Amino acid sequence: MSPSPSPRSVLPRLRILWLVLGALLLVSVLPLLLYHRQVLELSQGKLEDTERLQQAGITRSLSEEIHLFESNLDQQLQSQIQILKLNGALADVDAPAHAAQVTARLEDFVQSNPDILYVTALNRNAKGPWSGNFRADNDPFVKNALERGMVICSQGTKFRSDPLSAGKESSPSFVVAVPLVWNNQPAGMFAALVSLDRILKRLQENTVRGRVVYVVDRKGGIVAHPEQRRWVAGQDASSSYSIVAQLRDLPLQLRATQTSRFQIDRDGRRIDMIGTYSTVQDMSWAVIAQRSLNDARADAGVQELNRQALTFVAVLTFAALLLGYLFALGITNPIRSLAESTLAISRGEFHQRASVQGAAEISDLAATFNRMAGDIEQYIEQLKQAAEENRELFIGSIRMLAAAIDEKDPYTRGHSGRVAKYAMTIGEGLGLGAAELDRLRISALLHDVGKIGIDDRVLKKPGSLTDEEFQVMKQHPVKGANIMRPVAQLKDMLPGIELHHEQVNGKGYPHGLQGDQIPLMARIISVADTLDAITTNRPYQSAMDLEFALKRVRELAGTRFDPKVVDALEAAVLAGKVKLSATLVEV
Repeated sequence: MSPSPSPRSVLPRLRILWLVLGALLLVSVLPLLLYHRQVLELSQGKLEDTERLQQAGITRSLSEEIHLFESNLDQQLQSQIQILKLNGALADVDAPAHAAQVTARLEDFVQSNPDILYVTALNRNAKGPWSGNFRADNDPFVKNALERGMVICSQGTKFRSDPLSAGKESSPSFVVAVPLVWNNQPAGMFAALVSLDRILKRLQENTVRGRVVYVVDRKGGIVAHPEQRRWVAGQDASSSYSIVAQLRDLPLQLRATQTSRFQIDRDGRRIDMIGTYSTVQDMSWAVIAQRSLNDARADAGVQELNRQALTFVAVLTFAALLLGYLFALGITNPIRSLAESTLAISRGEFHQRASVQGAAEISDLAATFNRMAGDIEQYIEQLKQAAEENRELFIGSIRMLAAAIDEKDPYTRGHSGRVAKYAMTIGEGLGLGAAELDRLRISALLHDVGKIGIDDRVLKKPGSLTDEEFQVMKQHPVKGANIMRPVAQLKDMLPGIELHHEQVNGKGYPHGLQGDQIPLMARIISVADTLDAITTNRPYQSAMDLEFALKRVRELAGTRFDPKVVDALEAAVLAGKVKLSATLVEV
């Protein structure tokens, strides 16, 4: 039967319970955030509904005003035509008998109607008087519209032009033309250039607090826009506003009011918009009101409500975090100490131990961790010792094998060790890392291991070799690689063994590789091997000094040897790192 815990041992365990309570307090903020989000979404939905109603009301009201404006204009034009008819001037408004009377009529019409910029009455030959503060001959667009109007009126049909920008201030306007008929035959036209400044003023009055109201035609062209510097009459808006593109696809005779959401690009950002269009009766125009949702939310106070709610949530969250932090200190500090000790061990600092005071569970964990760290430290030391012993045994075996190879030929005693030494010096000059230098050293020590398989009659021949004997001797790199290939630990050293007689010009052996096709290891050993061959006594030559050997190697740079490797050897010689020795070199 286990002993019951003492009050002192129970008390620290309660800290974990308080930590759980602190976490629960923090989690309690989440429902408040979710509730705020739901309320915000409902508010935004109500806001959109309100904006839709306001936009629908504005666009419908303005479309009615434009319809009345056009109807009144049409009635005024018909009245002027009736007056001309009563005066008998319709037969030919340019006839000398009627010219003065028609001119006076046009002047009275312009003076009594501020929306009329220019008015003219033309006979079937397009001749007739005009009146107004605007000369049509000075504006090619107005002139072209009048010419088109003449063609349409000659067919007995009323004409209304596309939107125009007329006058010095480029006011939005359009040309309207009504046919003149005499004895049931086309007799000309009565045309006027009509200013839309009155409509523009109403658009400007309704363009407030981020809401923009403008008029377009069914082709997507601007009729009147409060931002006159940016949008001129006739400019295509369908590519900028998708709501205009929707209107363009609407059947011409269909009257409709439609609200939709769309996006626009503004300063490289995508802006969510809400817009409404209302078509104008008997005209191919429509009034559009649009507003960004952000402006609508700011106007309705949604952003202020959101700010206040978020402020409240932030305060509550801060309080919960503060309380949770106080509770968490009791567990985070011990865990942090354990984490630091674990990190130290992962870096190889196996002597590191954790010193933790806290809850019983954490204290037990710290004690277990320290026991584990001690066991790991002891085991790692044993592994290091075994690895070092294995490495020394491996290197020793390589040295003995290299010495055994050199002993076959009295002229090459110590050759492998010297080549390895020179190769290491060159490799250091080329900036090779420790692992690469280690592989280079072993490969250099074993570069002539294939000579084991060469007949002693050829290998120890005191004179020059015949062509057949040289072909036999050329087999030793491949033989060496084949001998060492079954040893998995030596697979990275095989290029130096097999390819150290390759030449950068491709005339080496056994494979005729050239340039960078030859591994760097083999290129280094090739230079080191040649350096030792020149500076030691051979059956076919006497040993040369280091200066002669370096000169000879330099002459072969670019053809037989890699110039970079030769440069590294030359730098090592100048720095005094290469010294000749005819004895075995420990590498």
